Amino acid sequence: MNKVIETILNHRSIRKFEDKPLSKEQIEAIVGSAQAASTSSFIQAYSIIGVTDKEKKKKLAELAGQQPYVEKNGHFFVFCADLYRHTLIGELEGKDIEPSIESTEKFMVALIDAALAAQNAAIAAESMGLGICYIGGIRNHLDEVVNLLKTPQRVIPLFGLAVGYPENLSAQKPRLPFKHLYHENTYEENTQTLIDELKEYNEIIKKYYLDRTGGKRSDTWTEQMGKMLEKQSRMYMKDFVEGQKLKLR
Repeated sequence: MNKVIETILNHRSIRKFEDKPLSKEQIEAIVGSAQAASTSSFIQAYSIIGVTDKEKKKKLAELAGQQPYVEKNGHFFVFCADLYRHTLIGELEGKDIEPSIESTEKFMVALIDAALAAQNAAIAAESMGLGICYIGGIRNHLDEVVNLLKTPQRVIPLFGLAVGYPENLSAQKPRLPFKHLYHENTYEENTQTLIDELKEYNEIIKKYYLDRTGGKRSDTWTEQMGKMLEKQSRMYMKDFVEGQKLKLR
């Protein structure tokens, strides 16, 4: 155990921040930490947009599902998969890079690069005593987000990261137990074992909600996931990605 691991294990999403902006030094340290993340073949296929304009933040909060912490935080970062600059590299170097840019593999690289960078940013922010909350809701209306942030083709805003000084600390939700998540050498495919593990985890989550709400809430993880997955959401994504000149091959 060390301070880095303690910071990681102490993570919880913060949804209420003090009205206090991050300093330039803090922002640069967070972005620098993001850039220090591993990147496949040095491709660096992501960009980060810091949103400081109050009206833009207000609009993003609306587009993300009326989430007030998108508008009210110390700083709002939007992490984007970015293969636009690589299109320019093709022009600069006189190379036919379009088939590669449009491959499913490079699309996955851009998504993974952005996610790795964001998690570095999140840990850096938390190590400063700041709180964070990932915002996938910006994908609710990506056409409007793209217009708002003026992103070019082959750039896809993936998620936001609200960062700021926590007004209060929320409780940590228990993650899946180690033995449920970690497989050694081969994937555990025994259906009954997996079902038993889900039932065990359901009891953990049920107790968490009962304790947190004083008995007012007692839903389980599989109840939550069943309801969430039954509802189709953001089903326009394939068409949107292709419309950004990423017709995956």
